Amino acid sequence: MRLKLDENLPDEARVAAVALGHDVDTVVDEDLGGASDPEVLAAALRDDRFVITLDRGFGDVRRYPPGTHAGIAVLRVDSQDARTVAESLTTFLGNDALGDLRGCIVVVRGHLVRIRRPD
Repeated sequence: MRLKLDENLPDEARVAAVALGHDVDTVVDEDLGGASDPEVLAAALRDDRFVITLDRGFGDVRRYPPGTHAGIAVLRVDSQDARTVAESLTTFLGNDALGDLRGCIVVVRGHLVRIRRPD
């Protein structure tokens, strides 16, 4: 899957995603550090990439309606240390049905996943 990792994800998350065989780009790679959420999503749209972030604002279906983007996953972790975030991302990316989440907004908390699908 083509992924765009937000700037709030540690480099360990990128390493984990690449190790799982994903095509990974980061906000930092594109010099978008400090860019607004709409700017980050626009960059992801240009490259048809699924956004993964810790930013809860991306989970707002009114601002980012399902089906208007390649997909967004918001990782909800108890601790934002690099190991915990990378583990959460690895668990999410290990999902066999990952391709079925295209265009969805997904909120991931451990093994619990809430999915908002396009209408």
